[in-house]
Amino acid sequence: MRRLVTGLALLAALSGCSRKESRPAEPAATPAGNTTARADAPGAILFVSADVRGYLGPCGCSENMRGSIARAAAQVKEARKGALPVLYVDGGDSLFGEPELKPEQVPQEERKARALAEAMKDMGLVVRATGELDDARGAAFRQGLGLPELAPGGEKVLAAGARKVGVVSAADGAGLKQAAAKARAGGAQFVLGLFHGTVQQAQQAAATPELGVDLVVATHTASEFDGEENKPARDVPVVALQSKGRSLLRVDLAYGAKPGAFALQKTAADTEREAASIERRLALMDKEINLPGILPERKQLLQQKVEELVARRQALLTAPVAAAGEGDSFSVRFVPLESTLPSDPEALKVVTAYDADVGKMNLEWARAHGQDCPAPEKGQAAFVGNASCAECHEESFPVWEASKHHHAWKTLEDAGKQFHLNCTGCHVTGWEKPGGVCRLDKVAGRENVGCESCHGPGSLHAEDPSSTNIIAKPGQDVCVTCHNRENSPHFDFATYVPKILGPGHGQPPAVKPKP
Repeated sequence: MRRLVTGLALLAALSGCSRKESRPAEPAATPAGNTTARADAPGAILFVSADVRGYLGPCGCSENMRGSIARAAAQVKEARKGALPVLYVDGGDSLFGEPELKPEQVPQEERKARALAEAMKDMGLVVRATGELDDARGAAFRQGLGLPELAPGGEKVLAAGARKVGVVSAADGAGLKQAAAKARAGGAQFVLGLFHGTVQQAQQAAATPELGVDLVVATHTASEFDGEENKPARDVPVVALQSKGRSLLRVDLAYGAKPGAFALQKTAADTEREAASIERRLALMDKEINLPGILPERKQLLQQKVEELVARRQALLTAPVAAAGEGDSFSVRFVPLESTLPSDPEALKVVTAYDADVGKMNLEWARAHGQDCPAPEKGQAAFVGNASCAECHEESFPVWEASKHHHAWKTLEDAGKQFHLNCTGCHVTGWEKPGGVCRLDKVAGRENVGCESCHGPGSLHAEDPSSTNIIAKPGQDVCVTCHNRENSPHFDFATYVPKILGPGHGQPPAVKPKP
């Protein structure tokens, strides 16, 4: 979250819509632990996830990475301990990360989708929209997960204490308007619009006259890295969540003595300033914590401060919201799922079971169906392994052996993820490259980030050493294939490169003393 949504302003046209032929609202889900919520409660809490893209949690390659379905579950279940009803809604594009899967990806990604569905059910999911990423294995697979789906253009009305909440789904303004009218006719006083499109497209849709929607959530991003931040909009009631399950949207409804159109509450200026200040300080601390070679004492001190700041911001984001005046109102806050926040034990069991299953499944698939990488074309270099490099560059190896690149495979083994397809490629040498390794059951000898991961395949160079047939000085473009925004959000080429250089490796070899 880069800033709170306090500057959002409601469009005047959004409050109007007729109420016709009232229909009974569907009861809100009441999982165990929500027994304190009353039917006449003076408010409600909505949690919204969207654009999760098949992420059960962060990859763990960097410190303090946001996200995790277990942390999201903990937020929802903690809120259910209060007196207000809690509704959990998902905006779609959550089950898979891409619309089409390679054959070797299918076992892992289907198992992950089932794990996500299991966790969402345990969180008391009441309704979810769908996107094309949810159909990577077809509509039948998606429907077989048994989640409460909302068809495009559809509406669902839910009891939420003393009021009713409508949830609608569409991909254009006309669709939102039509579905909102049906929800209003069904008795909904507050309407949440799940818009399958980018935040810019959602803003255009929100300008539709007499839309009838109180808050629009843009649930889709144009590409994998377009959802890097939570995005409040200042001119229209449109928000977009940070993708890959890194944040939840929390909407607090407060009911006044006189029911009517919901007004957006603005957070107090001092609260907004404090939250923004905490966000900036956290970003600076995370960057320093992730610096290569940081002293353990300094890292521990910074981590303690991070925990304190996250707790302080969490108190701001979850503070009760009272009605503003006599009318109905709502507030909107992003809840970043920071690494220091608690995880729900039940959801953690789901994730742990997935981790245990998927490695075995992927390894079995590779043994039964895996194919070796194609051989390099004539005249192209092949991978030869570190041993060949050491014949001429023995002085470089002490530097490499002291780096994290040398232990890359062990970090996966320690986490039990050495056979996860999302992780393997950046922890072995020559993954899915001609002459490299394309099978999980044939990784032996290619573990870790070796010489050829950065300098390229070395067979031609080994036969005829020359600066023209090898990448002598790898640049940033080589590093960011793995040190990208997903795996290494704090990566800075100028800062990181000196940490892997030393005598004989980018620097003059150390002069050995004469005997």
